[in-house]
Amino acid sequence: MEKFLGLLRIHVIRGTNLAIRDTNRASSDPYVTFNLGKQKLKTHVEKRNLNPEWNDDLTMCITDPKQPIKLAVYDHDTFSFDDKMGDSELDIEPFMEAVKMKLEGLPNGTIIRKLVPSRQNCLAEESPIYVKDNKVMQDLCLRLRNVECGEVEIQLEWIDLPGSKGI
Repeated sequence: MEKFLGLLRIHVIRGTNLAIRDTNRASSDPYVTFNLGKQKLKTHVEKRNLNPEWNDDLTMCITDPKQPIKLAVYDHDTFSFDDKMGDSELDIEPFMEAVKMKLEGLPNGTIIRKLVPSRQNCLAEESPIYVKDNKVMQDLCLRLRNVECGEVEIQLEWIDLPGSKGI
């Protein structure tokens, strides 16, 4: 087993203005997948909703902070293959750099860094990395690619584990 640095909790909050893939109902049944190396996680399916509220917590083992997490949104179909509703990529390196700083004792809401949308990332809006309850957190709104519209909001939280390699 690879040496892991710790765990990354991904709180999948919501999707906004997702693409229609069930044309007969003018809707979709979306869910989100996250891929990192051999790990693949997914949210539950939200039936007939272009603005779903998932509020799912997913946890990934992190071994390489330079490796991006790939996410994709799909429309669940019962009698055919699921339709892709867009994809995005999550660069966790800036988040991991903030975790390395070991910022215990800072007041809640202290902003460590703000990432801005650019052609090099999938951010739809400014993304703060901040401290909450002595934990490093990041709020992200990711613009979906390879689709006509859609965004996914997530929140990251780092979890140190006893016995892990650490950062």
